[in-house]
Amino acid sequence: MKRDILNYIQGVSAIKKSFYKKAIKNLNNISDLELFRGVKESKLGLIYLSTKEYNKAIEHYLRWEKTNNKENSNLKENAYHNLGLCYLHKREFNKAKIYFEKSLKFIDFKDTSRFIIAKMDLANVYYNQYLDDEAIPLFKEAYDLAKKFSDLELKQNSARNMAVVEKNRKNYQKSVEYYMEYGRWKDSIWNRDKIWELTEKDKQLAVAQKQKEIALQDEQLKRQAVVQKSLVIGASGLLVFLGILSYIYRELKSKNKFITQQKEELNVANKTKDYLFSVVSHDLRSPINTIKRQHEKLKRQLKNKEYDAIDETTNKAIALTESTSHLLNNVLHWSLEQNNQLSFNTEVYPLKPLVEQAVYNFENIAEAKNIELTTRFEASILVKADKESLKIVLRNLLDNALKYTGENGQINVSTYKESEEFSVIEIKDTGYGISKEKLEKIKRLENLSIDKINRSEGVGLGMLLCQTLVKKNHGTLLIESELDMGTTIRILLPNAKSIEL
Repeated sequence: MKRDILNYIQGVSAIKKSFYKKAIKNLNNISDLELFRGVKESKLGLIYLSTKEYNKAIEHYLRWEKTNNKENSNLKENAYHNLGLCYLHKREFNKAKIYFEKSLKFIDFKDTSRFIIAKMDLANVYYNQYLDDEAIPLFKEAYDLAKKFSDLELKQNSARNMAVVEKNRKNYQKSVEYYMEYGRWKDSIWNRDKIWELTEKDKQLAVAQKQKEIALQDEQLKRQAVVQKSLVIGASGLLVFLGILSYIYRELKSKNKFITQQKEELNVANKTKDYLFSVVSHDLRSPINTIKRQHEKLKRQLKNKEYDAIDETTNKAIALTESTSHLLNNVLHWSLEQNNQLSFNTEVYPLKPLVEQAVYNFENIAEAKNIELTTRFEASILVKADKESLKIVLRNLLDNALKYTGENGQINVSTYKESEEFSVIEIKDTGYGISKEKLEKIKRLENLSIDKINRSEGVGLGMLLCQTLVKKNHGTLLIESELDMGTTIRILLPNAKSIEL
């Protein structure tokens, strides 16, 4: 029995490391005692499912099913689910349905993730048989559960399933909405990982730069020691020595100038890093604390079964998360731009669809705040710009317009050709407006560098990023505003022909 236990442990370890041949050898060395028969057959079934040998996998799982197994409900649910997957891959849908339904019986109602996965698998069984009336409600149920669950990958997969379903039903508008939601969840996963990776990289770059500076200073000290030693040489070599000294002096002066320049560049890089950390620590503290309170409130509501209030609390938490995600995007884009890592590729684009897409992403938010969002676009305008950086600018400006426009307000977005040289994107709102003092500070951003920013004066990263990216696109950002009278922002972009000439 000890040898059987040892072979089982070695076999399971080999499965985790994907050493399937070794795992099969260890598991087959287990004796055929009834005590080990069930776990042995289920593990062999898992190996052949992983290697896509579905017939062999089914053979072992069916042997497992015949054993008088006394495993817990989680192991049974997993085995029946895997057996259903085998039949689904073999397109034996009736058998797949039977085993997926068996697996559902063993899922704890509190295990939301397993419940969602089982629902999506059962929906796929029906969908592959073109039984849309049975499949689509299951896809929708899985999607609704995933929206309220914390697992980002389940949110992403359920939204993608709904996009495919709506596309096949030729409901293209709904399909696009689901695809966009799928993209947002995918971006959330990427942004979460990327921002910390970028911060760590900045630290490493700063340390490497400091080490280079120390190495240069050591080299300078060595040269000075050589000069001092050469002074000991007799007066007969004085003229030659003075010539050499003059040459060394010029070299040292050049080196010192180079070190000073590097030091200034390092100071700017450090101030950029400090500013980014300031933004993250200052501007994230409030929304993170609010999200924490929302989650605590949601926990209380779930405990008290206040189901009517749960949706409102969840929606507020999602809105705060989106706002925080927007801030993180600004930090990421600004950091990439400052390190010359932001991809910038100017091409000729029609302006109308580019602005339409940006506006479309904010229509639901405008509707939720009861804000009238209208558009007026000229169809024939062509500009030469970097599409991705222009999207970043439009997202920031539209987000600000919605944020500072109260309920029942109006926002109008239009494009028009101002002259042969320039076309205009205009965003006009009836919001709270901007005071003259703050408007002057924003206008000074056009020539403001990161080392001159004073956050206590209310200068945000978003507007600085907009000014930088518009200027990089050979354009101009103009702002007109009065308190309680709304704000008008105009982006002047060169027409495609004027740049090509």
